[in-house]
Amino acid sequence: MNKNLPVAKTYKLFINGAFPRSESGYTLPIRNTEGQLLANISKASRKDLRDSVRAARSAQEPWASRTAYNRGQILYRIAEMMEARREEFIAVLESTGETNKEAVGQVEDAIERWVWYAGWADKIHHVLGTVNPVAGPYFNFTMPEPTGVVGVVAAEDPALLGLVSRLAPIIVSGNTAVVVVDAEAGLAAVTLAEVLATSDLPGGVVNLLTGDKHELLPWMLGHLDINSVDLTGAPKDIDQKVLEESAVNVKRTVWGDQADESPYVIADFLEMKTVWHPIGR
Repeated sequence: MNKNLPVAKTYKLFINGAFPRSESGYTLPIRNTEGQLLANISKASRKDLRDSVRAARSAQEPWASRTAYNRGQILYRIAEMMEARREEFIAVLESTGETNKEAVGQVEDAIERWVWYAGWADKIHHVLGTVNPVAGPYFNFTMPEPTGVVGVVAAEDPALLGLVSRLAPIIVSGNTAVVVVDAEAGLAAVTLAEVLATSDLPGGVVNLLTGDKHELLPWMLGHLDINSVDLTGAPKDIDQKVLEESAVNVKRTVWGDQADESPYVIADFLEMKTVWHPIGR
């Protein structure tokens, strides 16, 4: 019989491909449905958010400049890594209140979602892009381009599938992400961060902060270097004045379905660029 006291794991933040401790110095306990301590999780601060945005901005151009095929390969690699840790993800979801059937279904759907969006990496530009008819000696092309740095407010239910369903379509087209997850529902998210860190995903493409959404959202919406915000998992009681912060720098805000699977979710985080080119004679 093991007489040692159990050592609760302390999960850190995920910023620029590393796992730093929060600048705040605070951690929060995560307990199961019976009140037993499962782990401790970091409580991110405003400075942690700034550091994450800086990392995401530095990573965005190199990530977008990779071939679409390569980005698809990397998303598929994430699915492979999740498959290898399937039982761990199931156990995490069960420990936070999911039944075995619910946990298995959610993990399988999350793995499939990475694969599904990986397949769209080199196809979405064909669906959304076009050659426009014009009255004149010109070619007119419309092509999708990534928006840039996207702030993501992850939904608590379903914790894993909800995060993957919003994150995969954002990064597949060349965007980078700063994700805010409520600490009490963050166990699945930080486990996913460990997968991302050991996959081929470059540092800074995904940055994950656990903490209090009400504290971090005003700074996210008001940050001038975040181009778009996915508010799918935002608290229902979010203050209207907080939402108005995004209008100051004309930040695009998106409200979606926490478990949607559609190429149009990718389109929500793309800009359409139109180019005119004269026809040679």
